[in-house]
Amino acid sequence: MSGPAGTGKSRACLEKLHLLALLNPGMRGLIVRKTAVSLGSTALVTWTKFVIAEAQAAGDVEWYGGSQQEAAGYRYRNGSVINVGGMDKATKIMSSEYDAVYVQEAIELSESDWDAITTRLRNGAISFQQIFADTNPDTPTHWLKARCDRGICRMLDSRHEDNPVLFDGDGRLTERGLAYMAKLDNLTGPRHARLRRGLWVAAEGQIYDGYEPATHLVDRFPIPANWARYWAVDFGYTNPFVCQCWAVDPDGRLYLEWEVYRTRRTVDQHAVTMLDQVTAPNPEYRHPPGRPRHAHHGRVWTAPKPRLIVCDHDAEGRAVLERELGMRTTAANKTVAEGIQAMQKRMRPAGDGRPRWHMLRDAVVERDPELDDVKKPACTAEEIPGYVWDTGAGKAIKEQPLKLDDHGCDAARYLVMELEHGGRPNVRWLG
Repeated sequence: MSGPAGTGKSRACLEKLHLLALLNPGMRGLIVRKTAVSLGSTALVTWTKFVIAEAQAAGDVEWYGGSQQEAAGYRYRNGSVINVGGMDKATKIMSSEYDAVYVQEAIELSESDWDAITTRLRNGAISFQQIFADTNPDTPTHWLKARCDRGICRMLDSRHEDNPVLFDGDGRLTERGLAYMAKLDNLTGPRHARLRRGLWVAAEGQIYDGYEPATHLVDRFPIPANWARYWAVDFGYTNPFVCQCWAVDPDGRLYLEWEVYRTRRTVDQHAVTMLDQVTAPNPEYRHPPGRPRHAHHGRVWTAPKPRLIVCDHDAEGRAVLERELGMRTTAANKTVAEGIQAMQKRMRPAGDGRPRWHMLRDAVVERDPELDDVKKPACTAEEIPGYVWDTGAGKAIKEQPLKLDDHGCDAARYLVMELEHGGRPNVRWLG
């Protein structure tokens, strides 16, 4: 089921899965997304709050937290089971057989993920086995759209008018509908086309057109402590503040290990969040009386320290960050064209066929609900597809990016420029 944001796609899929479990004793189902952690704030909220609340209250459904042998899930009084999990931790969920599998936000999956799930559709407790999914549209060349175009999958289109929360029975916008649709109307570019109009479109003038989520987004893995770490910071308050922690492998490939991407917090608050990722409280620490206390006081490092912290040119922000972290920062080389070219080069496959730039798909430390609410990017990975050239009146083609939703892209560029060029400004000496 494909369509704009807020049409009720997830609710419809979850209602179907619940009904199958109620009507078919012994049925086995699965709710799955690319990452397990993303289910907790999305599908499972709708599932527990709206879909199974009545059945849970009656004792017909209960939560099972899982074990070493069995995935977590919901057990029904009639013997049906619906497991939950992510393809990033697929061992338990892929060890079972199912009658029906619901995939949330299917564009996140790789085609091999989809094919692997279909091999588990063989439980036989109901008269058919089926994988079904919801998704917001993506590029028209996405593998899922291509499968639907070839007739291998069937695509059902959903509309905002289908959602009774947004439109009443006479087709008029409800009070909630007016507020929600206004947020979608404020989107621009490909995000407006996809999330407001439900179109499978590519971004015109996309800067990083070599970016492929299936290639550049990777599942979390244990990153060795001896890999160098670098931090890149782009300051913001109304716009997102971004801090990225990059790890560099022995071949020089970059991996975004974690990132802070939040609005409406001050630099000293962000410093606490950053240190929470790499330090732990020292229970024996006693702060000297009468001295100001900062975020780094009383902390013990549990992860590698960054070799460099490269920052946007905000003097006040840098001063506060240095004070709270107890570390020096370096002003970024903000040469845009050269930085973009360096990023593009890293995204292309190297001699061994692998790019030199990756992001862990669960890198964002904490999703910003305000950004989610207005359907703006809430991490660097969500910025890249809409990071486009500014083609406004009088602008040269492919000269300057459009200054919109580019905070993570800017931070990544700062770090790549520092590694590629040592932060040296682009200066020519005239003799």
